Amino acid sequence: EVQLVESGGGLVQAGGSLRLSCAVSGATFEPHAIAWFRQAPGKERAGVSCINRSDGTTVHVDSVKGRFTISRDTKNTVYLEMNNLKPEDTAVYYCAADSMYYCSADDFPHVSASDFASWGQGTRVTVSS
Repeated sequence: EVQLVESGGGLVQAGGSLRLSCAVSGATFEPHAIAWFRQAPGKERAGVSCINRSDGTTVHVDSVKGRFTISRDTKNTVYLEMNNLKPEDTAVYYCAADSMYYCSADDFPHVSASDFASWGQGTRVTVSS
């Protein structure tokens, strides 16, 4: 079973930046896709960015394109670099993994939380105006 541990959340002013990290571990489980979701108060959990571990391709939803970047290193950590943050980016951010899902530009904007099997505990991001 894969374990995911997020870190890097915090309070930042509008226009500022944060980098979230997701440490992925689990000796026998190789997730195919790693994604960042976010959940604002009173709203459903929604996909933000996704990366395929096989080829490194990435997808970002329209609301964060040009501001957020998902990446991975060689030590099983996935990052979400968030720039020019806006108050509407305030949410709890979750890292998720799945062995079957493939991040595509056509599918990921419509992703459901149920498409991903493994989840971290979340890290809170608050953007003040």
